[in-house]
Amino acid sequence: MKILVTGSAGFLGSHLVDHLLTDGHTVYGIDNMLTGQKENINKNHNFCEADITNTSDMQEVFSQICAGGDIELIYNLACPASPDHYQKHSLKTLDTCYIGLRNILEFFKFKNPIIVHTSTSEVYGNPDHTPQEETYHGSVNSFGPRACYDEGKRVAEALIFEYIRLYKLDIKVARIFNTYGPRMAINDGRVISNFIWAALNEVDLFMYGDGQQSRSFCYVSDTVEGLIRLTKTSPLKSPVNIGNPNEKTIHNIAELILGLTDSKSNIFQIASKKDDPMQRCPDITRAKTLLEWEPQVSLTEGLEKTIRYFRTCLIEKEQT
Repeated sequence: MKILVTGSAGFLGSHLVDHLLTDGHTVYGIDNMLTGQKENINKNHNFCEADITNTSDMQEVFSQICAGGDIELIYNLACPASPDHYQKHSLKTLDTCYIGLRNILEFFKFKNPIIVHTSTSEVYGNPDHTPQEETYHGSVNSFGPRACYDEGKRVAEALIFEYIRLYKLDIKVARIFNTYGPRMAINDGRVISNFIWAALNEVDLFMYGDGQQSRSFCYVSDTVEGLIRLTKTSPLKSPVNIGNPNEKTIHNIAELILGLTDSKSNIFQIASKKDDPMQRCPDITRAKTLLEWEPQVSLTEGLEKTIRYFRTCLIEKEQT
């Protein structure tokens, strides 16, 4: 199958590309390298550094990719995903969510590929109950510091379902919850990477607030499997949560990482971030029913694999 992956040099995108290549597909990748990493680029896929928000450039890039035969499947993963990155690049994040997605939809709307769009659990904002099911409309601050991502992803979903209604496109929307694993950037500001890097360097771990915020962490291979299974469903009329329902507090995560790294680092509290959700946990009933999918990698196993990766990064950093 001829497949296009946007965001193919990113953390999740690069793992997806690896899996698709292993399965024998012909893969084309696009990334503007705003947050993507050169070392993530699999040399066995056809990679193009380009910005999907540039309409004229993308017309040319898409035309070149389709020259030898139409794309049959598109995974749209293009967008900064960590709070540090999307807040630093807030306007680019909004542009990617709307203009970038619309460039894809406009070019391919009569070519009929299957499209998998990665939305996010952030569309639920700071929810008033847990777990969050797909019918929950969320509680989002439309002008807060996280709004560029939260609202950007919400408008992307609105755009997608209008194209489905108008053009009968086969687009699947995955609402991805916190995903972790090897290739996370050490400076992306997410809790797993922050805590592991601090623990390995024997420096203090800082929690925002009292650490009682809950999160559900899904290992990257499980998230990739969920995305792949999503392509095999009949057309869907609503999003599907992809995440691990094993809910833990941030303080629990900090203690677990300290234990797994045998670190002597201390845990300290600092002021909470504005609009930081107090709970985040998926209801994956739809994923179990429609995809026959649920996470297979335990939190401890996934953290051990991630810690090994960060140890390697630390050794390489010390040698340079």
